[in-house]
Amino acid sequence: MTAVSILPGIASLLIVDDSTVQRQHAVALCRELGIELIYEASNGSEALELLSMLILRPSLMIVDLEMPGMDGVELIQHLHQRQFDIPFIVASGRGNALIQTVETMSGELGLHVLAGLQKPLKLDQLASALGHYCEAQSVAPEEELGIPAPFGEAELAHAIDNGEIMAHYQPKVDIRTGVVTGVEALARWQHPKMGLIPPGRFIPLAEQKGLIHALTLSIMAQALAQAAIWNTRGLKLSVAVNFSPHVLDSPGLVEENLALLDRYSLHAEQIVLEITESSVVACLGAALGVLARLRIKGFGISIDDYGTGFSSMQKLARIPFTELKIDRSFVHGAHQRRNLRVILQSALDMAHRLELVTVAEGIETLEDWRLLQELGCTIGQGYLIAKPMPAAALPQWLTSHQGRLHELRAEPLQSCAH
Repeated sequence: MTAVSILPGIASLLIVDDSTVQRQHAVALCRELGIELIYEASNGSEALELLSMLILRPSLMIVDLEMPGMDGVELIQHLHQRQFDIPFIVASGRGNALIQTVETMSGELGLHVLAGLQKPLKLDQLASALGHYCEAQSVAPEEELGIPAPFGEAELAHAIDNGEIMAHYQPKVDIRTGVVTGVEALARWQHPKMGLIPPGRFIPLAEQKGLIHALTLSIMAQALAQAAIWNTRGLKLSVAVNFSPHVLDSPGLVEENLALLDRYSLHAEQIVLEITESSVVACLGAALGVLARLRIKGFGISIDDYGTGFSSMQKLARIPFTELKIDRSFVHGAHQRRNLRVILQSALDMAHRLELVTVAEGIETLEDWRLLQELGCTIGQGYLIAKPMPAAALPQWLTSHQGRLHELRAEPLQSCAH
């Protein structure tokens, strides 16, 4: 495989570093990865001047933090102020804690940070970081958030009624063995003209226009129907369905879900309802009553995106949840970032003491997978295992996944019991 085929789509790149040696080293690595047009700047001021002159700005940047004059942090702040929307990699010879602080600051400013890397840069780490950019570029434009939806309430309502919004399934596997234990059902809109539209483009509209209840029940019905088919074929998987906080106080929600169970001859124990941490904290009496009734009926309750809501366990303890799903922001890269690792271990230890199932989402590397095994996580989910797929694609994926079990299985001497 050539370098160009590894990183398609990167037209140009700007390297900002005051060290000529480090800058030339970065240039050499980027050329090895197939990037031909590379700009250079020795500090933040020079970089801003160059950006203001270029008609076609670089696809992305590598920004050193310690530079004379305008340092990397100041440069990032100026990029925000001048609305230069250029993805970048933070690079520094300082410790990970400082790099992570700058990453967090950049994210809070709404800037796109690809990675934080320690210098000297290494080819494999740089290739991985730039690879995320290439993956994002390959996604259809309609998948980008923040772009006004080119459809309205009536079209979305018709899509729900007409079955255009379909459930795709992302496998969830046992961390110790790699064996598939369940799936998460995720909504995808197969638009007749615009193609596949991800949930971030239509869920907010559904919530704003009162369509989320119908949409949730549609995905729930599809997921349960599919679970029933898999059951008859000897493939009994738990099925997780996301519940918007906007449906938790809907009259008749419990009865509607029980009716779906009866229709497809399923037991509630096979179904997990995922509720985001932020919505759990905001739950009032009616919603809490719905969750309590669903739990009494046997449904599993999962706190989704755990760690993003900064809630106290005192607030979370009000909910009869059975599963803790740790957000990808605390999972991705945890093997090489001590701060993330400490938070991840703390969450898993707490869940273990509460006898909860733990699910780590956003696993993309084998190194993070191994760390989760060591820390005793129960279930893993992420692109390392599989992307969401239509139900029809699952059998073929299962066949190919069997060949990876030896790679994913925990080492015999590792203690990963939950």
